[in-house]
Amino acid sequence: MTPEQADFLGASHRGVFVTIKRNGRPQLSNIAYAFDGNRVRMSVTNDRAKTRNARRDARVALHVTDRSFGRYLVVEGEAEVAGPVQSLRDATSIQLEEVYRSVVGDHPDWDEFHQAMLDDQRAIIGFVPDHVYGTV
Repeated sequence: MTPEQADFLGASHRGVFVTIKRNGRPQLSNIAYAFDGNRVRMSVTNDRAKTRNARRDARVALHVTDRSFGRYLVVEGEAEVAGPVQSLRDATSIQLEEVYRSVVGDHPDWDEFHQAMLDDQRAIIGFVPDHVYGTV
């Protein structure tokens, strides 16, 4: 990934996440994500199609565009799914806090946040882009 591509991916926190359904067709989801310069991560619920699909077939893609819809980037990789959260402030919950901070900033009540991650059975999907294309 070029520095320009990394900057473009890091400047946005919204994209379309693509997994592969059991029947081979793509499944697309609008998502919020964090990019740390190396890895894309997103908060998901354990029972969603994208989570089940990524566990079954790790091949994923993320499409990100700018407001003009003229510049875009697609990053592909092999997903890893962590979680769901099993206890307050477990490793998955801490990663979810990191994603939240990157996308939104501080939360007004981190105890409430971690309880919600547990209650919602949140998991985290992450991947390192291994193929990149687009017009940046």
